[in-house]
Amino acid sequence: MVELAALDLPENPKLLGNITHFARALRKAGLPIGPSAVLNATRAVQAAGFTEKADFYWTLHACFVTKRDQSWVFAQVFRLYWRDPRYLEHMMAYMIPAVRGVQEERLAKPAEKRAAEALLDGVEPPEKAPDHEGEETAIEIDASRTMSATERLRTLDFEQMSTAEMAAAKRMIARLSLPVKPLKSRRTQAAVVGAKPDWPRTMRAAMRHGGDIAAIARKRHRTRYPNLVALCDISGSMSQYSRAVLHFLHAVANEKGAGWAKVHAFTFGTQLTNITRHMRARDVDAALKAAGAQAQDWEGGTRIGDCLTAFNRDWSRRVMGQGAIVLLISDGLDRGDPDALAAAMQRLHLSAKRVIWLNPLMRFEEFAPKARGIAAMLPHVDSFRAGHNIASLEGIAAALNGDAGDKPRMMQALS
Repeated sequence: MVELAALDLPENPKLLGNITHFARALRKAGLPIGPSAVLNATRAVQAAGFTEKADFYWTLHACFVTKRDQSWVFAQVFRLYWRDPRYLEHMMAYMIPAVRGVQEERLAKPAEKRAAEALLDGVEPPEKAPDHEGEETAIEIDASRTMSATERLRTLDFEQMSTAEMAAAKRMIARLSLPVKPLKSRRTQAAVVGAKPDWPRTMRAAMRHGGDIAAIARKRHRTRYPNLVALCDISGSMSQYSRAVLHFLHAVANEKGAGWAKVHAFTFGTQLTNITRHMRARDVDAALKAAGAQAQDWEGGTRIGDCLTAFNRDWSRRVMGQGAIVLLISDGLDRGDPDALAAAMQRLHLSAKRVIWLNPLMRFEEFAPKARGIAAMLPHVDSFRAGHNIASLEGIAAALNGDAGDKPRMMQALS
């Protein structure tokens, strides 16, 4: 339930014009709103009346919001647009670059930045106030050591990105690679220079020359590449991060020369969904649209234990193979039985070469594995890392080479 501040509604609001401009701001913030939605909203407000702010809010919400993740954007744009000067002033200050003072800046809540950009599009920053002598104070800033735009985008939280920043981040993610080293197989193949002698081939060659051994044939172990199995949590608390990770998986699945035998992708919330075939599409937008249409539990609840049990039962033998690497993307907040979750994680760990867990909650410095689900899962992973920005996705390569990430520190806190 969205809490609404006690704001006075404008007199003589000129509903059609205000609702049209409000819809235009929502469209700039990323909501797919067309003329028919604006017309329906005008008729709905006319039928419902314009006396209570809560009624007005939910009337427009019913007309403009079609998905759960759009509610955050709608709520922020609504509060900004319908005359909350204090809030608008705060967001104007947030959008304008300023020198940091002693107090730390408040981080924007989800969708606040996109809402501010939509409403402040084209608005000029306020002019500097003159000093006591009537002259403007000149401030010189040495930017030689400041982060570049690319570096800032690498370390920016996916949840705090604006629409333009998320689009730029997706372009950066599309260029990421995840090379993997080949695994040594128990099977061998003939080689000119090999570590072991190939006696059967040597004897066959000798039989063709009257039993004389002219040379000893050699053999070496074959190499093969492992499978990558991604299990992506798409519950409500993980939706923004899941979309970014799925962009990354699409880039890995379609990268030539990366070395992976196959890339399998699964989503889970209240149920397990195999979206592997959608990740093979060349267009990432078409792939994610098809995957979202198949996964009916997007932004729903979380049953991690049940979904992992279903994966172990129905898919483990098909996709894991020998030496498969599992990439688990989840915040670990599960409401089910922790013992069942621990058993499912243990089975998954025994079937995989490595289990890498990306948890967006690791972005908080005070994070501790206190939740029952996290405590049950943590002992059964090989690497525990953050998964909230582009830099954390780039760090997966280190986890493939044996880096445990923050698991030792988290296990110490757990004990």
